[in-house]
Amino acid sequence: MTEITTIGLDLAKDTFHAVCCDQHGKVIKKKMLKRSGLLSWFANLPPSLVGVEACASAHYWARELQSQGHRVKLIPPQYVKAFVRGNKNDYNDALAIAEAVVRPEMRFVPIKTAEQQDIQALHRLRERRLRDRTALCNQLRGLLAEYGIVCPRGVNVLRKRIPRLLEDGGNGLSDFFRELLSRGYQQLTELDEHIDAYTRSLDTLARQDDACQRLQTIPGYGPVIASAFYSAVGNGSAYRRGRDVSASLGIVPRQHSSGGKEVLLGISKRGDRYLRSLLIHGARAVVSRAANKEDALSRWINKVRAARGFNRAVVALANKLARIGWAILARNTVYQAA
Repeated sequence: MTEITTIGLDLAKDTFHAVCCDQHGKVIKKKMLKRSGLLSWFANLPPSLVGVEACASAHYWARELQSQGHRVKLIPPQYVKAFVRGNKNDYNDALAIAEAVVRPEMRFVPIKTAEQQDIQALHRLRERRLRDRTALCNQLRGLLAEYGIVCPRGVNVLRKRIPRLLEDGGNGLSDFFRELLSRGYQQLTELDEHIDAYTRSLDTLARQDDACQRLQTIPGYGPVIASAFYSAVGNGSAYRRGRDVSASLGIVPRQHSSGGKEVLLGISKRGDRYLRSLLIHGARAVVSRAANKEDALSRWINKVRAARGFNRAVVALANKLARIGWAILARNTVYQAA
């Protein structure tokens, strides 16, 4: 009997589809599986290479299948698309995954540990509350403008201005709108409390984790950036070099070359937008304070800033910070300014 060597698994919420292939890529078996029977079915198979799209719940299933002795690789969905033949259905998707996973030049997504997913979940909840607070502040400013009260931008301005507006009886606001404004201010206070709680949790995690502590020795890295970077990159073993990390985060030039002419455009903006924005914000803080410093990194920053401008220097430093962060994690060391 031909031995199964490669399995393409198409994930879903309740119904999964698997396609098993031999070493020559020939399809041996197809199977539709329910969620409750997935692990028991894989337990009866010989250890194989399992390809999975990097989608919802993929990291959980990858860890479970690895515990059974299988070798699991997560593939970005956009790289699987090129291998789909015929009409769109679950078996064709699973077959495309099985073909893509054995390609020698295929790029894979590192499998996250449960600890990394915990940190990522904390960041996602904090990011959501930040968006909610920004939206609420903009809405309150817009509503106040309809009554002729224009507030400058910034959450701190609203924190100070709204209580004074509620106490001022001569500003023309009706009692009904004052009640609405009071409820909006109460929501703003609650969102601030949520954000502060999430930030304190991130600080605690960053203090307890050795990798986050080492990352914070890099200029521009604080507890938030360090924990987000660690949750995305892990120990760095999934990347061959630092440039692969910066490329996966979309802070390298986008290329559009043809006919031997190399054309480099703006940054590609691929990958995790949230982590990329954090790195750029951290780099902006470092660039803005590098003018009067004489260390090697500050001299490089000032040179790039003089030649290319402030914003390009910020993006260039964000690229460098991502590469330095990978080196810190992969080599188990700390940042050395010299």
